[in-house]
Amino acid sequence: MISVATARELVTDNTVCLAPVTIPLKDSLGKALAGDIIAHADVPAFAQSAMDGYAFSFEDWHKESALKISGEMAAGAGEEKLVAKGEAIRIFTGAPVPSSVNTVVMQEKTRMVPDGLLIEDELLIRGANIRPAGSEIKKGELALKAGNQLTPAAIGFLAGIGLSRVTVYPDPAITVIITGDELQEPGEPLGYGQVYESNSYTLSAALANVGLSDVQVVQVKDNAQELTSAMERALKGSDLVLLTGGVSVGDYDFVIKAAADCKVQTVFHKIKQRPGKPLFFGKKGPAIIFGLPGNPSSVLTCFYMYVLPALELLTQRPLSLKTRQVPLVNSYTKQHALTHFLKGWYDGAGVRILDAQESYRLSSFAQANCLAELGVEARLYSEGEDVVIHLL
Repeated sequence: MISVATARELVTDNTVCLAPVTIPLKDSLGKALAGDIIAHADVPAFAQSAMDGYAFSFEDWHKESALKISGEMAAGAGEEKLVAKGEAIRIFTGAPVPSSVNTVVMQEKTRMVPDGLLIEDELLIRGANIRPAGSEIKKGELALKAGNQLTPAAIGFLAGIGLSRVTVYPDPAITVIITGDELQEPGEPLGYGQVYESNSYTLSAALANVGLSDVQVVQVKDNAQELTSAMERALKGSDLVLLTGGVSVGDYDFVIKAAADCKVQTVFHKIKQRPGKPLFFGKKGPAIIFGLPGNPSSVLTCFYMYVLPALELLTQRPLSLKTRQVPLVNSYTKQHALTHFLKGWYDGAGVRILDAQESYRLSSFAQANCLAELGVEARLYSEGEDVVIHLL
């Protein structure tokens, strides 16, 4: 068995990012840019009114004198209009500001009189309420750096500078293989010795929670040949294969043999941890494979601790759980010389270790908002002692 730290290093060392692809901007939400974005033009491309009002030359304004209104400029105006000395032009938000004027006054600060327009803004300065050309970004400037994750605001910004396609790291193709003769689909009656299958629901939801939906779920019986065939098919079209169950040493645990038959290179098998000690990690070509223990709590713990960091490397997105060091609210005695990942509740000040820590129980996981990581040594962890937590 290897340590948790070694297992993390091996996952990192054996996982490489996916090849970049160029896709429509509208389909890029959540993905990471694979290269820098450089602006190809000034944005805005022209001086633009920041509000509805009147545009005029500041030098022509005399507080007691009215300006003649010479027309109007709306957003999308196709040609420039000349504004003569002593004149103002009605202008609307987003409209181009004619080159013959240099200031915009908001309409609420004006008053119409028989002679024209009176401006009643004591604080008005030259150049007010005008967005200069290139004030958002100038041609040749860096718009977004490689690695930037595309949020709704980032997508809107890139659309606003004229992009319709971007080069990003894609979503991985993922296959989840569920093994077990005892498994029954939820909603169906249970036969003798059967349990409801939940791991595919858990993993599909965990993947969807980080924006990954290209997931195929396959369920196979505890049969070596059937499992090998399913793994071969998955490896042909998947970047990541997740198996649940069958990674221990029982008579019906066939994952290790199937992986060998598929010529998967074993990176490690078994970690000094609880839950999830029998975890398997391997690779074949660019594809990586995790054999997760079948118990529901083990599945989810291993997903958070090892699969998420691998997905972060594949996609170049910040997916790993955030960690911090906080004091224990209640003491806990750890009797085994294994790193423990314990379901906990973090209240903003300290972490309480929850009951029902057994690997087959998800009830406590359903209430937890963190995993507390306790070191490999077997001992009493006292109330008030600092431990590392991983925020769910």
